[in-house]
Amino acid sequence: MKTLYLIGGPMGVGKTSVCQQLKIMLPAAVFLDGDWCWDMHPFQVTAQTKQMVLQNICFLLNQFLHCSAYETIIFCWVMHEQAIVDTILSALDTGDCKIKAVSLVCDEATLKRRLQRDIDQGLRTQDVIARSLDRLPLYEQLNTIKLDTSHKSIAQTCGELIALK
Repeated sequence: MKTLYLIGGPMGVGKTSVCQQLKIMLPAAVFLDGDWCWDMHPFQVTAQTKQMVLQNICFLLNQFLHCSAYETIIFCWVMHEQAIVDTILSALDTGDCKIKAVSLVCDEATLKRRLQRDIDQGLRTQDVIARSLDRLPLYEQLNTIKLDTSHKSIAQTCGELIALK
């Protein structure tokens, strides 16, 4: 049986870092970041690009699910609305798959600190802080396991993800 991790959370919570490490820690694992499925310039969020990115994500995840080389599929994306999670899951062939839907969260001070570090390094723009803080409370409404990363290392967070039943 395969395991599919759906890992959501606001920008800056540590999704990509955690998933990159999780990929190394788990056997026969593959990782997809939803942002890779619409990496464009200029970045445009329209009805058409939203539909396209969801189709891209679902196509790739199904390819990984159908490939016998992988036991573990790890996917991360902001996924701040239940409809996003539901849309993705409804398009996947998960018949022989255990699904671990998780929202990574942290306290506001930690989120600000992590985002500011990225801004200082030129990886993000200043407006990301407000957008990320606005989305943070939305994760409490989702039908996912909440995992607080506030005072945890990447390795500790990965250990907790692996331990999930």
